[in-house]
Amino acid sequence: MIIAYRSNGESMVLPVDQQLQTLPADVVWLDLAHPTREEDHYAQILTGIEVPTREDLHDIEPSSRLYAEGGALYMTASLLCHADTATPKLADIAFVLTERHLVTVRYDEPKSFKLFSAALGRMSNGDCAPHAVLIRLMETISDRTAEILERAEMKGEALLLAIFGDGEQAVKRRPPRFLENLLSAIGYHHRLISKARDSMASLSRLMTFLSGSPVIQGDAEARSLCKSVVHDLQTLSEHAAFISSNTTFLLDASLGLINVEQNAIIKIFSIASVVLLPPTLIASIYGMNFRFMPELEWTWGYPAAIIMMIVSAVIPFFFFRWKGWL
Repeated sequence: MIIAYRSNGESMVLPVDQQLQTLPADVVWLDLAHPTREEDHYAQILTGIEVPTREDLHDIEPSSRLYAEGGALYMTASLLCHADTATPKLADIAFVLTERHLVTVRYDEPKSFKLFSAALGRMSNGDCAPHAVLIRLMETISDRTAEILERAEMKGEALLLAIFGDGEQAVKRRPPRFLENLLSAIGYHHRLISKARDSMASLSRLMTFLSGSPVIQGDAEARSLCKSVVHDLQTLSEHAAFISSNTTFLLDASLGLINVEQNAIIKIFSIASVVLLPPTLIASIYGMNFRFMPELEWTWGYPAAIIMMIVSAVIPFFFFRWKGWL
């Protein structure tokens, strides 16, 4: 689907069968969402530039994501998509900037695009030059990333509370396998932050490349806005690194508590075996079938053996309690 956005924020869908030869003069942004080969070719006719295809986005090398060709800037960035689901992923999106148009090619649905298209009408006509639209779009993507990181930080606080309690009253009893199940939530949390960091690294490279282009250098307002977006991305990257370190702490803490609980279980079995060892020894002695055993003729031999077994079990138990091992 090809969506054309005018300078006043209005949008219109351009079907392939319409076969326009040129775009209206006030169209500044052409958004190709899941385009077919016919739509790719149609966009090339309308803009006069080569439009990246799905194969180009998949085969592009990291060193070839940013380049200028034929008076146009070709930029590819990885954007975080489906951040609100259990399967966040990175989607490669192409940005082609010319003097007259901004062309975006995407095969996914980043929420930032929907947010920006809804707010495009609030931009003044002076801000609707193609390069200004691109910078504003990058600003919206940065704001969306900040929202994702803010929610991720809140999720990290919730995980920390689940592991250690609220501080006033520590968690004393957890459901069986609670910490093991919590590891999957920590893994998702780490995956989301990792992909957000990769996305911001890609966007930072794009903005650095865009800032050095002649079209930005000749516009003081655009240059200032570019610096602001670059600074925001750097700040978000540092914040994402901080959240990532907290996620590592959550993982280490969960594994440590799992080891503590397992050691506590093993300690209980070890102490139980030690407590039951003396009664077992007494029972073994008096279970031997030798012919000459003086205790076999005792009238109170049997209750005496029972009492000795109980006493030999109780003494180690209270000794361990006194030592604090139980």
